[in-house]
Amino acid sequence: MDNSYDIIIVGGGILGTFHAYHALLAGKKVLHLEKDNFPVGSTVRNFGQVVPSGMEGVWFEYGCRSTELYQSIQAKAAISVRQNGSVYIASDPDEQTLIHELKAHYDKLGYACELLSQAVLLQKYPALNPAYALEGLFFAQEVSVEPDQMIRKLHQYLKADFKHYTLHYNTAVVACETKNHGVEIRLSTGEQFNATKAIICNGYEFKLLFPEYFANSGIVVSKLQMMRTQPMPEVALEGNILTGLTTRRYESFEYHCPSFKSIQTPAHYEELKKWGIHILFKKASDGSFIIGDSHEYADVNHIDDLGFNLNQYINELMLREAARIVNFDVRNMQQYWAGYYPQHPDKHIVTLDLDDKIHIRTAIGGKGMTASAGYAEQSVKDLLS
Repeated sequence: MDNSYDIIIVGGGILGTFHAYHALLAGKKVLHLEKDNFPVGSTVRNFGQVVPSGMEGVWFEYGCRSTELYQSIQAKAAISVRQNGSVYIASDPDEQTLIHELKAHYDKLGYACELLSQAVLLQKYPALNPAYALEGLFFAQEVSVEPDQMIRKLHQYLKADFKHYTLHYNTAVVACETKNHGVEIRLSTGEQFNATKAIICNGYEFKLLFPEYFANSGIVVSKLQMMRTQPMPEVALEGNILTGLTTRRYESFEYHCPSFKSIQTPAHYEELKKWGIHILFKKASDGSFIIGDSHEYADVNHIDDLGFNLNQYINELMLREAARIVNFDVRNMQQYWAGYYPQHPDKHIVTLDLDDKIHIRTAIGGKGMTASAGYAEQSVKDLLS
């Protein structure tokens, strides 16, 4: 086996994979290493919503570029991308104010969006409860993917289309060191690989590589509870459906809506806000619905405090709120699970260049599915310049 590469990328999730993709487009020979049987972390434990409209500043731009990249790859290989759009549902006058202000912002930017009256909204999404859905803001160009399928399909595409791409699952990296004029990677098996550069996209795996850095990084890990219904293909609720406290959580509302700071949280949202619950729906290709989610936090040194258990009280809060929003049986469930993703309270992403050869890129938080493809393009360009 040839053990020398231009770039070694550690981490098979969305952030690492798009770093690999852009390095390959730049003509580099890439070794991609994933410690598990296949990716099982944040990349697959989410909704699969690609929603640039929820981002602000350069991250909005990364999200728009990511949408283009998803669609360009989908045109060559079926990686589960669907363009059904995103809609923010307003359920009270304050939420209506916020979506109107967000529309005014995107109208200035030229990012197409459409206000949907209640009548039009209910015609387009008849599964919504008329008592809840007063108005909507629709972004037709936004897409979704199937999170449990997309990343492995993307890996298959890279293996088929790029002869200088090598991917290994079940490959734990236990050491990464600068040696001579490059980087030496050592696996748990003792095998070694060499490269000019290494890019570490390790998600919330902070124990194997550079634990001393991560212990003092300020990263926190969020635990999210989600659930999936039985398939209901007859239910008309396509695309990314964003409701309720989404307007209080997504940064685009905070940064671009003048009324954001003055709008109070209604009393019926207080318990949801305590657990970081804002209800999202995403219909999967098999007709099932992913519903969630909640947010609990622990600092990087106490991740295990979040536990592996699912809090049934949180699930019940989400189910009650979901039942208020739609008119189908949200309790017709087949799965419940918890996802975990790392983020930083003061940074959009954690970056560290240990030297000019070893580069850490992680803790992209909830922006991963939306922005990783576009961000990685700029990241690789900067690292190779």
